[in-house]
Amino acid sequence: MFMIMNLSSPILALFITIVVVFLVIRFLAKTSVLHILVRCWRSFEDKFYVYQTFKVPQFNDLFLENQLYRKVSTYLASLPAIEDSDFTNLFSGSKANDIILHLDKNQEIHDSFLGARVRWSNEKYCEGNGKRTLVLKLRKKDKRMVLRPYLQHILSVADQIEQKSKEIKLFMNLEKNPCENGRWRSVPFTHPATMDTMIMDGDLKNKVKADLELFLKSKQYYHRLGHVWKRSYLLYGASGTGKSSFVAAMARFLNFDVYDINISKVSDDSDLKMLLLQTTSRSMIVIEDFDRFLMTEKSRDVSLSGVLNFMDGIVSCCGEERVMVFTMNCKDQIDQSVLRPGRVDVHIQFPLCNFSAFKSLANNYLGVKEHKLFSQVEEILHYGGSSLSPAEMGEIMISNRNSPSRALKSVISALQSQINSGDLRGPGKVEQRMTANRSARSSRDETGETGGVFSQESSVHAVKEFKTLYGLWRMGSRRKESMDLSSPAEKEDSQKAA
Repeated sequence: MFMIMNLSSPILALFITIVVVFLVIRFLAKTSVLHILVRCWRSFEDKFYVYQTFKVPQFNDLFLENQLYRKVSTYLASLPAIEDSDFTNLFSGSKANDIILHLDKNQEIHDSFLGARVRWSNEKYCEGNGKRTLVLKLRKKDKRMVLRPYLQHILSVADQIEQKSKEIKLFMNLEKNPCENGRWRSVPFTHPATMDTMIMDGDLKNKVKADLELFLKSKQYYHRLGHVWKRSYLLYGASGTGKSSFVAAMARFLNFDVYDINISKVSDDSDLKMLLLQTTSRSMIVIEDFDRFLMTEKSRDVSLSGVLNFMDGIVSCCGEERVMVFTMNCKDQIDQSVLRPGRVDVHIQFPLCNFSAFKSLANNYLGVKEHKLFSQVEEILHYGGSSLSPAEMGEIMISNRNSPSRALKSVISALQSQINSGDLRGPGKVEQRMTANRSARSSRDETGETGGVFSQESSVHAVKEFKTLYGLWRMGSRRKESMDLSSPAEKEDSQKAA
């Protein structure tokens, strides 16, 4: 018994010591004692190092705002350490529910970079007028290794934060007026379209998103090639297929301002150049219905060469990280030199509503993923071809959103009426569909001289579809002939049956 007590005494003492230390740490953590001890240790440690101080004043000698002060303030507000500071000021941001933290005067926060510890403080440098300065303090032995990379890191992080939090604006060009200093007027860009809400092929959407993300990260790559850091897109397809909504989705994905150029309000080529010079970096420059401008026969104040120089000329290099977007209904009759890589890098086709897009619309507009009428819609779209745009089909669903069955029946009726009215009959219509198929074939991903091309349609069944269209046309022609040869009573019965 005595031996057991002797053996257990050291173990018991160790256990008691551990419990006591644990309780002390818990007590210190919940009081200011631990904080005081840490501060005292840092103060003692500082006595053995030589420090160097750098000041970032809020204003320069000309009383102009120091942009670096704003960048550093944005960066410091993002540090978790600012919440641990003794005093932190809370401000509301530009957007709803945004709360911004700012360091209070004469307070410090610590940061680390590349293994070196730095500290920031907020001090007054001019009494009476509220001007302040941010003070950076770091060990002198770390200055050469840390200072410049650290400041570049601050600028990069601040730019990312500002880009994510900024309010997107839509700029529109006005008529040229000698009394006006600027040609652009802006309004908040509130279009709700996003990449997630766009009704389009998932693979195509992912390709576009990946292309945009790669572009944003490619500054050094473009500079190494000697190219201007910009990217251009052509969105083409019938009206109502979602081109304008996709422009809005791209702007929100990039968080870029949108400059919508109305060429009819541009006086001449030099005026178009001046408009481009007045745009900012990190922006989208949009020209809609570009095919109307290229194919118009009447005299124009803005020449084709002026537009081509706008797309890839010397003036286009005055500003970086730009995305140019051109929309048109059809590109087949456009001179291919206008659409060559460098002027237009990526082609994206927006087709009429296919069955996959129909199912997405039914899910979004009606909350229906499966329905017994889906098979009938699929059959009509497969054999008769799509004759409605997503906008037209969406409008039918919105009007009948309280009754999904009625909405689907209305879609079927609209598709059948397009076929029965002869919308797909006749050599002219067949020729138009063949042109659309050729456009789809040319829109597959290519690596040749035509540049990057994205498409929502495959042309694998192009011949089969032509046969289907030709059969529909022949069927309509035979039906018309039989009605011409029949009696008036038979014609009336046939029309009622139709």
